[in-house]
Amino acid sequence: MHRFRSDLKDRKVAHITVPLKRRMMCLNESVLDPYQSVREAFLLRMDQVHLNRYFSEVSVELAQELADYVGHGVTPDMVVWGNGADDMLYHVFMAVRENDRSFLAAMSPSYFDYKCYANAVGLQARFVPLDEHFDFDLAAYLALAADPDCKLCVVCQPNNPTGNLFDEEKILAILRGTTKPVLVDEAYFEFAGQTLVSKLDEFPNLMVVRSFSKSFSAAGLRFGYLVSQRENTDQVRKVMTFFHSSIFIQTLALTMLEHRAVFIEHTRRVCEMRDELLAAMCQIPGLRVWPSHTNFLLFSAGDCSAALHLHLQDCGIAVRDVGAHPRLAECLRVTVTSEDDNRVFLKSMRTFLDGKDKRRT
Repeated sequence: MHRFRSDLKDRKVAHITVPLKRRMMCLNESVLDPYQSVREAFLLRMDQVHLNRYFSEVSVELAQELADYVGHGVTPDMVVWGNGADDMLYHVFMAVRENDRSFLAAMSPSYFDYKCYANAVGLQARFVPLDEHFDFDLAAYLALAADPDCKLCVVCQPNNPTGNLFDEEKILAILRGTTKPVLVDEAYFEFAGQTLVSKLDEFPNLMVVRSFSKSFSAAGLRFGYLVSQRENTDQVRKVMTFFHSSIFIQTLALTMLEHRAVFIEHTRRVCEMRDELLAAMCQIPGLRVWPSHTNFLLFSAGDCSAALHLHLQDCGIAVRDVGAHPRLAECLRVTVTSEDDNRVFLKSMRTFLDGKDKRRT
C-alpha cells in the first residue's frame, strides 16, 4: 500500500555520487575555509548568543547586513534566507504550484536540480533548449511562459554548467513579457559582477536567489537567500517553517558578511586563476574550452573525454562529467580551486593528451 503522494511512488530517491579525491575540482566548492577565516570574530559573537532561545537579535542584524550587502535600496523585509539557495528554490517552487498541471519554464542545459526540486513539490518543469552558443530562443521562451499552467520562469545567470551570461536585454524582455514570477538564479553573481537586483523596483515580478556556497566559500554551511519586493518575500515566507534556520548558522553568516573583504578578495583571485587556467587550456591541442563568468570551466576532449575523466581520477583529481545532456555530449566541468590544483590538473591533462597523440601516430 502506497501511503504518500501518488507521483512519488515510482520516483527514485536522489543520490549524489562523487569520487572523493585529493583534489576536489568537481562541485564548484572553494578551498578557503570560511570558519577558519572568521573563527576568532565568530567565537566572540557566539559568546553573546543564547542557543537555548528561539529568538535572537542576530536575525535582525543579519537581515540588515544582507540588505546592505545586496545594496540597490534593498531593505531587510525584501530578504528571506534559508538552508542554501536550493532551499530557497524549493520554497519558491512550493509557493507557486497551483495544481498537478502547474509547471516552471527554464532553459536546458541549466542547473540540474531545478527539475529535482520542482518534482519534489509536485511542480512540473519544461525547458527551452540552448543552442550551440548556449543561448536561447526568446520567442520560444515567452511562448512557454504564456501557457496558463506556467507558474514560474527561471533563468540561471550566469548559467551552470555552461558558465556563460545570457544577454541581460533578453532577461528584461522576459520580465516585460509576463506578469508571472521570474526567478533569476545568481548563485555565481560575485564571479560575474552582474546583477538584476537594481531592477527590483521596476519589475514587481522579479525574484533573485543567491548563495553563500560559492563566493563566500561556505558550501557546507547551507545558507542562501532570496531578494524581491516584500509582497513576494511574504508569500514565500508563508510556505516556510518559522524557525527554519538555526541561530548558529545565522551567526556565522552574519560574521562572514561583517568580514566579507576576505571573501571578496578570494573571489577576485579565483577570477584571475580562472582566466589564467582558461588561457592555458586553450593552448592544449585536442582540447576545447569555453569562457566562463563563474568559478568553473566547461571543456571537452571530444571522444577522448571519458578516458580523460578516468585518467584525471587516477591522478587524484575529481572533475564533473556533465555529458549526459545532448548539448553537452563529451563535456567535462572543472572547478577553479587553487594554483597548485590548477598546475597539477594542467600537467595531468597534457600528459594524457600527449600520450593520446603518440598512440595515434
